[in-house]
Parts: sequence; structure tokens; C-alpha cells
Amino acid sequence: MKSKIAGWVVASFVISGLIGTVMAADIIKIGFHAPLTGFAASDGKSATEGATLAVSQINAAGGVLGNALELVVYDDEAKPAQAIPIANKLIGQDKVVVGISGSYSGATRSAAGIFQEAKTPYISAYGIHPDITRAGEYVFRTSFLGHVQGKAGAKLLGEMMGKKKVVTITLQNDFGQSLAAGFAEMAPAYGIDIVGAYQYSIKDRQFGAIVAKVKSDNPDAIYASGYYFTAGPLVSQLRAAGVACPIVGQEGYDSQKFIEIAGAAAEGIIITTSLDRDSQVPETADFISAFEAQAGFKADMVAASGHTAVMVAADAIRRAGSTDSGKVLAAMKATDLKVSTGTIRFNALGEVMKAVQIQVVKDGNWHHYAVIDDPDLLAPPEK
Repeated sequence: MKSKIAGWVVASFVISGLIGTVMAADIIKIGFHAPLTGFAASDGKSATEGATLAVSQINAAGGVLGNALELVVYDDEAKPAQAIPIANKLIGQDKVVVGISGSYSGATRSAAGIFQEAKTPYISAYGIHPDITRAGEYVFRTSFLGHVQGKAGAKLLGEMMGKKKVVTITLQNDFGQSLAAGFAEMAPAYGIDIVGAYQYSIKDRQFGAIVAKVKSDNPDAIYASGYYFTAGPLVSQLRAAGVACPIVGQEGYDSQKFIEIAGAAAEGIIITTSLDRDSQVPETADFISAFEAQAGFKADMVAASGHTAVMVAADAIRRAGSTDSGKVLAAMKATDLKVSTGTIRFNALGEVMKAVQIQVVKDGNWHHYAVIDDPDLLAPPEK
């Protein structure tokens, strides 16, 4: 069911016909906000499809505590100003048991404080800013901090690939700056010399000035942050100008849309992310096949992250044996769950602890390259 409410799109998904004895009226509501329109709509669609798949799978298996899950979805357009009233509506009107952000850091940071104040558990599926979980104990994150992923990028380039002369190209927002900070922190430990550091706006699609500077720097490799819609043009223009060195990106590239936009230039691009397309682990392989059958397009990190967050929420409610927020909170803190993006465990700050997947574009698709599973390197902050 979809309707327009006060400028937001809300969609409620209840798949109760598959449950047998579970009555449609017996529901547990999970709140979900994502950018279904605007510049990030492709990511919002993937995240929502992943979350919807999780709900349908859980309900088909009998629901949670004998009840069906209902996913209540609002469009936040990736805007912080939209996320605040949406959070209030999910808590006050919809009375969700758990809230989930399938959105970017700005919208997630804004909503996190609302959920914390209401003492309603809240999960950031893939927003990376450190302040998200610092809102309080009711806020969790099931994907990596940008800073942690940046450190993994330094290990990948400096130690695993042996590249020492590196240029960084940084998107000027929370995402890009967090990644760049983590990379710069660990670069010396892996013998990396950052010979050039350039920044760009999320609105930029023409990168001539940066490309010219990178050619002059003649680096061994490039560490470039961005989303698929900025990284696609950036990579394409670098390759067109004859810059042939390895380019390492991050989960913002993790979409088939990036490959479509970059075209032949996407081949060989390497990223740090959460989803291994070639995994034989049942939770990952089954998710990928089920998602692509439902959605009609290839699974990506954002889709897997939306799916993961719902699975974590349902698992916590199940183990709590209750929808009481305090009991769900306690259960969520004790999470130890294998899902499509790895095994989810949280530290004291609600940050996830799991391995980083490395993917590479081969023959027009993302494939396994390596895994970084270094607890000392990847340990998120405890406070």
C-alpha cells in the first residue's frame, strides 16, 4: 500500500498470507526511511528492496513471536530536514518497535537523536558518520564507519598491492572526509606517500582540473571516494586522459550503476565494501539469488545492508521475547548473527565488528578480490 503523506511517500509492506496461522492483524512494525526520490533514489530503491525481501522471508518462516512484520517506509530524499519529522511520525503515529535508516549519513544523524530520545532502538544500515552511534545507546550501525573503511583502503594499497606513491581524491561530505581521514591516518604505517590530495563537490561531474593534476603527479595508485554517480564520471575521465594506475574506491561505488556509468573504464576498479558477490556462504549466496529474483536487478552493498538491518532487528525482537524497547535494546547489544554482509556483533558504542570485503570489476560485474579481517585495524571506537 502506498500513499502520499505531508510530502513523504509511505509504503507499508505486510506479507502475512505466507505465514499460515499468523493473523494479518498481529503485526510488529519496523520503521524504515530511505531516499526514494532525489539524487540518491537508486540507493534508496536498493536498500528498500533489500529490507522488503527480509520482511517477506521472515514472515514466510512464521514471523517474529508469532506475529507478522510490517515495514513502514518513508521517503527522506536523503535530506536531514526530512528525516526529523519522519522519525517523529514513525515513533509517535506508527509506533514502530525498531527504526532503520536506509539512507545517507546526514539524514541518519538527524533521525538518530530522535530515536535515542524516544528510547526506541535504531539501526543505521550504511550511513558512515561517527556521530550517528554517538547519539546514544539505542543507536546501532551494521556497516563500517568511514574511518575504519579508510584504514582498510590504506592496508589494501600499501601492504597488499605494494603501492607507495598515492593520490587521494575526496568527496567533500561526511562520507568522503571520513574515508580520507582513515586513509591518511594509516598511510604512513604502510609506507604510503600521499603525493597529491584533491577534493570535489557532490554536484561535480566534470573533473578536468583534477585529472590534469593527477597526470602531473604520476602516482602509483589513486584512492578516490565518491558515490556511483560521481565516481562513474571521475573514473571514466581519468582513464580517458590516459591515467592507467590502479584506482581504489569504497562502498559508494558498489552498484551496477557505477559500472554502467563508467563503461569500459570500470574494468579493474577495486573497492572496499560489505558484500562479496562470489561468496559461497549460504546467507550471502541465498540473499543475492533471492534479491535478484525479487528486484529484477543485481544486488549491491546497499541492498544487502537494508536486508541485514531488518534481519538484525527481527533477531533482537525474537531473542528479547518481547517488543518492549528496553528488552529489545538488551538483546540487540548481544547480537551475534550471520547475515548476507557477514557476522554482526556490536561493540559498546553500537558499532559493528566484521571483515571488509574487497571487490573488483571483471567483465562488467563485481567479483571477489580479497578480504581484510584484521581486528586490530578494523576495531571501531568504543566511545
